[in-house]
Amino acid sequence: MHRFIVVGGGAGGLELATRLGDRYAPHKNKGGVHAQVTLVDRNPTHIWKPLLHEVAAGSMDPFTQELEYAAQARWHGFEFQQGDLTGLDRANKRLTLGTVLDDDGAELLPARELEYDTLIIAIGSTTAFFGVKGASEFSLALDTVSQAERFRKRLIAACMRAEHQVHEPVESGPGTSSSSTEPRIQVAIVGGGATGVELSAELRNTAQVLSAYGLHKLDPRHDVGIVLIEAGPRILPALQERVSTATAELLTKLGVKLMIGETVAEVAPGMIRTASGKTVRADLTVWAAGIKAPAILSELDGLPVNRLGQLIVRRTLQTEVDDNIFALGDCAACPWPGNERNVPPRAQAAHQQASFLLKALAARLENKPLPEFTYRDFGSLVSLGHFSAVGNLMGGVIGGNMLIEGLFARFMYMSLYRLHIAALHGYARMVLDTFAHWLRRTTLPRVKLH
Repeated sequence: MHRFIVVGGGAGGLELATRLGDRYAPHKNKGGVHAQVTLVDRNPTHIWKPLLHEVAAGSMDPFTQELEYAAQARWHGFEFQQGDLTGLDRANKRLTLGTVLDDDGAELLPARELEYDTLIIAIGSTTAFFGVKGASEFSLALDTVSQAERFRKRLIAACMRAEHQVHEPVESGPGTSSSSTEPRIQVAIVGGGATGVELSAELRNTAQVLSAYGLHKLDPRHDVGIVLIEAGPRILPALQERVSTATAELLTKLGVKLMIGETVAEVAPGMIRTASGKTVRADLTVWAAGIKAPAILSELDGLPVNRLGQLIVRRTLQTEVDDNIFALGDCAACPWPGNERNVPPRAQAAHQQASFLLKALAARLENKPLPEFTYRDFGSLVSLGHFSAVGNLMGGVIGGNMLIEGLFARFMYMSLYRLHIAALHGYARMVLDTFAHWLRRTTLPRVKLH
């Protein structure tokens, strides 16, 4: 049987492995073409990455939303192998997985080699610190569930400590952003993209809920400060200016301080220094200023990468030098005809590429020419937590371009995740999962309190 290996269980990789398993697994497809499908990921569970800001703010319990790869493999006819991609031998069509350790550092799984006929790389992206002094040491990224949970626990601990500390007003000095009455806790978010904006709004809701439940007696608006620092001329630079303007207005109403046009020069314990000489107090710092491809991609047996470390692919999603290796999602630099930039690193792009590859790989098995991928931009949505949402719909959705906000935008944003669930489990199970999630929410606080 033809051997497909999908490396990376994110939005695109897991959807592709699931649909390949459904189509080609022998016990799923009795009379048709059979293939062996293997999914590789460093973690044992999957969570939709756009939800991590909600995990960090405590408004989502990750353990109720995680999906076990092994269970998904059993249900949909593919095999799951846990481990990091550590090497590639293109001549022998073989990849190497690293050792998996348990929580105590003991070996759980040894290093292994897997052979493939077609390899699909979908390992996503990681946070880019751009060499800023102290950024990687003294700020938190939100790439994984463990990082998001770490921030949430630090936030609750900071609130509890601040409640019992004597607060003395601090006078502003030259070149500092402090006011005469500083907040008791200040969270600084570096990066005004979707992650930074969504987290800032979600944290305002978290502060209110924590206060309502008596976990701390701080004023959720004045004692918990949130600062969003963006180096560019506006937040949400990848979206249209009117979306950015509407979002900035909503954040200001929520009490989020926006520092626009400020480049971070250094992150230190308890503070941030900007290139213009300002000092920003930061009890907690979140770094959401950009992404890059994982470093391993530049070490994969001569596969060409761009300056961001992404694998350079053709419109068929095949790598430039090897027709047997495909890439999709954030780790792939895919041309976008009619645009100066490549296909953007968004969940909707990964979803479209997974659907495209299902058809392209079927053509490959039949020795037919491969089609070319065309990205369709359906717009972008940004969640402002419990308060609102904002975004623009465009292209095939409405035949034009329209700014949306409020309840309708919030509904559309929530629908994106439900469509991801439908791609993994089908629409019937998605409806049941939505109902079960609603039932859980009626018996739980809006924010995880411990």
